[in-house]
Amino acid sequence: MTAASYVHGASDVPLIGSTIGQYFDDVCTRYAASEAVVVRHQNVRMNYAEFRRRVDKLACGLMRLGFQPGERIGIWSPNNLEWVLTQFATAKAGLILVNVNPAYQRAELEYALNKVGCRGLILAPGFKTTNYLAILNDLAPELASCQPGKLKSAKLPQLEIVVRLGADKTPGTFNFDDLCQTPTAEQLAALDACGQKLQFDDPINIQFTSGTTGSPKGATLSHHNILNNGYFIGEAMKLTSADRLCIPVPLYHCFGMVLGNLACLTHGSTMVFPGEGFDPLATLQAVADEKCTGLHGVPTMFIAVLDHPDFAKFDLSTLRTGIMAGSPCPIEVMKRVVKHMHMEQVTIAYGMTETSPVSFQSSTEDPLERRVSTVGRVQPHVEVKIVDGDGRIVPRGTPGELLTRGYSVMLGYWNDEEKTRSSIDAAGWMHTGDLATVDAEGYGNIVGRIKDMVIRGGENIYPREIEEFLYRHPKVLEVQIVGVPDRKYGEELCAQIILREGQTATQEEIQAFCKGQIAHYKIPRYIKFVSSFPMTVTGKIQKFLIREQMRTELGLIEEKSA
Repeated sequence: MTAASYVHGASDVPLIGSTIGQYFDDVCTRYAASEAVVVRHQNVRMNYAEFRRRVDKLACGLMRLGFQPGERIGIWSPNNLEWVLTQFATAKAGLILVNVNPAYQRAELEYALNKVGCRGLILAPGFKTTNYLAILNDLAPELASCQPGKLKSAKLPQLEIVVRLGADKTPGTFNFDDLCQTPTAEQLAALDACGQKLQFDDPINIQFTSGTTGSPKGATLSHHNILNNGYFIGEAMKLTSADRLCIPVPLYHCFGMVLGNLACLTHGSTMVFPGEGFDPLATLQAVADEKCTGLHGVPTMFIAVLDHPDFAKFDLSTLRTGIMAGSPCPIEVMKRVVKHMHMEQVTIAYGMTETSPVSFQSSTEDPLERRVSTVGRVQPHVEVKIVDGDGRIVPRGTPGELLTRGYSVMLGYWNDEEKTRSSIDAAGWMHTGDLATVDAEGYGNIVGRIKDMVIRGGENIYPREIEEFLYRHPKVLEVQIVGVPDRKYGEELCAQIILREGQTATQEEIQAFCKGQIAHYKIPRYIKFVSSFPMTVTGKIQKFLIREQMRTELGLIEEKSA
């Protein structure tokens, strides 16, 4: 009888049964003198003892503003010290941190803040070409004339408290540094009392993940979800307090805050941030100067580092491990990373935001061929089964939908029971929408996607969201978005558009309509105006035919990858 495609990460290592705040305090005491955080672009470095003092100052500052456990506070910022402090201070104060993508524009910010009812927002003045303060003031012009903490906005009705980073003053906002004053003994006692009441199943983080319905969903994660996932990710990498992990991936994403920060925290390792956003030269400099032992990134990041003209000038010999995830990993890239970057113990991880995120991860001992052709084995304390269209488990090696169950499955989508029920079934299985196989030795392999999701440079993009936005254009009658192959990003977006009768438009006009409204990586690179779409006899649009047609027409070659 053929074995069934069911695997369970049996483990004699127990799950952590504490909140992030409790675990954080213990680690900071245990590794007090070890370096905790290095933020190179801000010239900051601190040990775990100082890290705890800074986090406690911010947590007390948030409580002084009147924030109560369970309230939502957003953070809209690139990678910096303030982001890291906020991650742990909100956890200690029992606040639910809402991660806002630094690439978001006006419409996306408005939706995110209102969807989960953010009472507070911490924001950087801007990032790259986007002026965050200008966007917020456009959405909430009332900010310019209100007292800090007293915002009453027509478009953002639940947002009251805005905290800005930097030394400059902005009307209606608090400055981040003002929150970080030395707390009194009474305030520290209140923080401790708050921490005693928190439970590890309490929600602590909301991350937006786009859906096929077009509206981003707020995946709600608990202390238990992300603390344990971070711990077991670090275990797979064999992290210790001697390790120094370079984190060029964004903190708003699970890759940064869980696979990076929480994997480090749970092992007393050092978090090293090379810059606000990814830059290959800054990453190389950080690894060499800080003698990093680990490096995270999506395949496109590793390619950019390897192909940098100054690559050979840097001593990367201290590297041994790290994680490559977010997109399928081309075999040749993996071999170059191992050979030229000394990352003999680099691992591959697979997961999704809704599962905290990692379900499968390769180990440092897995042969290279296994690490590039699979996503490793199931994580400890996690179950996975592969099922057919009727929900029945398929034999090993047979493709089907990947379902996962265990401590890592999210609490649900914020304020959306219907979407939660459609994703997590009555038995507690999270339906991922990914097509996968599990082989005889328990290694998983992602073979495709049931949903039409496009992965561009590690960013998950759902076509329906962009389609619904483009329907706002007065000339657009119908639109279909597909992913087409791209050498640099893995996939790029392509739009086929049917215009309203009598209308004409250009690719540049459609792209200009998107700028400033949706994130840059969601703007279609290729646009073709058509009179019809390929359909089945029942009227269902055949996206796979659109994709194949555009791939051929544009002369794009499918990249071979794991």
